[in-house]
Amino acid sequence: MQIVTSAYLEGNWGPVHDELDVPNLQVIGEIPRDLRGTFVRNGPNAQFAPIGRYHFFDGDGMIHAVRVEDGRASYRNRWVRTKGFQFEREAGRALWTGFAEPPNVAEPPHGMIYKNVANTAFALHGSRLHATWEGGAPHEIRLPDLETVGLVDFDGRLDHPFTAHPKVDEVTGEMVFFGYTLWQPYIQYGVVGPDRRIDHYVQIPLDVPVMMHDFAITEHYSILLDLPYTFRMERMARGEVPLAFEKDRPSRFGILPRRGDASQVRWFELPACFIYHVWNAYEEGSRVVLLASRLAQTDVMGHSPEHATRDDGGRAWRFTFDLETGEAKEEQLDDVHADFTRIDDRLTGRKNRFGTAARFVPDAEMPFIDGVVRYDFETGRSETHVFGKNRFGGEMVFAPREGAKYEDDGYVVGFVHDEGTGESEMIVLDAREVGRGPLARVRIPRRVPYGFHAAWVPA
Repeated sequence: MQIVTSAYLEGNWGPVHDELDVPNLQVIGEIPRDLRGTFVRNGPNAQFAPIGRYHFFDGDGMIHAVRVEDGRASYRNRWVRTKGFQFEREAGRALWTGFAEPPNVAEPPHGMIYKNVANTAFALHGSRLHATWEGGAPHEIRLPDLETVGLVDFDGRLDHPFTAHPKVDEVTGEMVFFGYTLWQPYIQYGVVGPDRRIDHYVQIPLDVPVMMHDFAITEHYSILLDLPYTFRMERMARGEVPLAFEKDRPSRFGILPRRGDASQVRWFELPACFIYHVWNAYEEGSRVVLLASRLAQTDVMGHSPEHATRDDGGRAWRFTFDLETGEAKEEQLDDVHADFTRIDDRLTGRKNRFGTAARFVPDAEMPFIDGVVRYDFETGRSETHVFGKNRFGGEMVFAPREGAKYEDDGYVVGFVHDEGTGESEMIVLDAREVGRGPLARVRIPRRVPYGFHAAWVPA
């Protein structure tokens, strides 16, 4: 196949190829002494030139980490050393095609049709940090050296893809997950107990395979998102893209007990939409409330049958499902284009008041993030920190201060890159006063490419 260039391989979208260890980073301002832990950010970082068209989802996972302690900071970055990464390193070239090219089904390299790139997000379950990718199993990452311990199949029981966004219940110690495929039953759903064993694993049939990037849990339930972004092989037979948004198909929200099965799913219908990321969900009496960034439509490939060229942009919405009456409602909370939704992770599945999201530049050719928005879902108010002229960043995460006892008692941290100077840094904001700007700017001695999701790992 012909090698094709991509805007996602240029500038700060492009990969870096060295792995660094840098102590004693320069700090502008002051890192709070009660902030101790490690900020980690995952993202695509292609090891070799791609085969055919390159999609931003394709790059090998690389983790960038800033460790903070006693007002000082250090930096480290490492590729996630998946099997596919190692095979390509030995070959000295790319062996697998990516998201925008047909896979080699007839003679898959090393017997693998797709390469697990482990490039999307993280799950912190107990003391174990996992790098995730929704097409395959997670990889365990050891801190502080970022060494790849290996693929996690939960003692061989995981025989299905594993979501990039599992939910960890800090109260019970459980990690709830699902995985989707293009063949029946399309959805596999399960629970990993505090002992890191899968102790609940069931099939959830759907009418048609869909892209299901995220989901939510409450104290007693899980919410699956059967949204009209569908895979249909008949489209491929007609020479069309098999993945497309069907605007006339309703959105379905499936609510089941955490350890329930397909017979216990309650399905609620609302107008067509798509959700890449949720903030959280919780219970209020007979109602289940879901907070999420909602899009009217989506097209990650850029060429749907409706010829949509880009997403319309996620906005903050609240969804309410009444388990007694069967009523479903949705309401828009804000008009700002914001996604990469985050909360204080200690409240996953319980009612939260606050959340943050990355603010995207509207109508931009590339998905630039120019600030972070902090929402107060109780009052409906929001506050924004804008990174500054020609400064763009990524997902910002909540980091509780040591000894924090209540929601939002801590900081918001994340990477920012200056397109003018070519420099990158980690900024630290007061979670309760995001609009005041950084308490500290930790300068990174190399550019940190734009990426996907991040996490805060307390010391």
